[in-house]
Amino acid sequence: MYNKLGLHDYGRHTVTLIPGDGIGPELLNHVREVFRFSCVPVDFEVVHVNSALETDDDMNNAITAIRRNGVALKGNIETKHTLPASVKSRNNVLRTSLDLYANVMHCQSLPGVQTRHKNIDIMIIRENTEGEYSSLEHESVSGVVESLKIITRNNSLRIAEYAFQLARDKGRRRVTAVHKANIMKLGDGLFLQCCKEVASGYPDITFDSMIVDNTTMQLVSKPQQFDVMVMPNLYGNVVSNVCAGLVGGPGLVPGANYGRDYAVFETATRNTGKSIAGRNIANPTALLLASCMMLDHLELNDHATSIRNAVLTTMNETRVSCPSHIWIYRDVSPDSWQCTPLLHSPPSSSQSSEGV
Repeated sequence: MYNKLGLHDYGRHTVTLIPGDGIGPELLNHVREVFRFSCVPVDFEVVHVNSALETDDDMNNAITAIRRNGVALKGNIETKHTLPASVKSRNNVLRTSLDLYANVMHCQSLPGVQTRHKNIDIMIIRENTEGEYSSLEHESVSGVVESLKIITRNNSLRIAEYAFQLARDKGRRRVTAVHKANIMKLGDGLFLQCCKEVASGYPDITFDSMIVDNTTMQLVSKPQQFDVMVMPNLYGNVVSNVCAGLVGGPGLVPGANYGRDYAVFETATRNTGKSIAGRNIANPTALLLASCMMLDHLELNDHATSIRNAVLTTMNETRVSCPSHIWIYRDVSPDSWQCTPLLHSPPSSSQSSEGV
């Protein structure tokens, strides 16, 4: 018998595990190894979904498993750019089928990671189900393509409410809506208006707005000015990748997708890292920290804190420091909860692939 947190009657949680493509399987193996040594009361139901589209059976099985268990941990599924425009990416199908409307990324400076900017602490809230990701485009005449961007009042109000409530719950003081309403006056104008309406119900939280191109410039100039940011789907993809770069790269930042009934945890920038798959150099930090977010969601807070502290302590260990600060965590001591880094990868953008 299960509840919405995937809890068995005998006190263990069942979580759907989707290895995905590229580096996903090997990174999730690290998570499973850490969980085993840490005696985390989680059982994984593994469902294999990849970029192959022979049938929809694997996708349907994954969605059914998440509906049964309530929670999932996943690697990214590669998006094939050669598919017809009407075919949604499998990552997108997963999010829309389960109505995982809020993508949350906590971008913060990490100990031991040398970056240009310090003291970054930004929460990015991305609308996850509409916008330019609706897969509605067509060639009206030869050489002319029309792409539809869908912005709805209900979903804009919903994501704005989520952002402001999260800000209040986390003791945050400011929410910034990111938009392009000066050009897309109807679509982004509606999103911005909805954010303003919701802001009026939170007088304790400062609200402002910023055009997306200026936002990216401000992020690389003075990221400390931002607190909580809320934005439509495509801007969230861009801003989350910029912010990941600010704090050290895609292998360091965890992400989560929340809906009313389900939650799916993954790396924040949703990279497959196909070019480095199987080379034993992929950084597991983002997925380890995403698994800690998952444990918090399951109310296994002590386990989440132990693993998170072990990861952060190891990153701050100067005697094992390297310029890239990209580690493979292989050994976990059950006594000290200390992760030991054995390998590191050269500083590069090789872990990045397509973000979706």
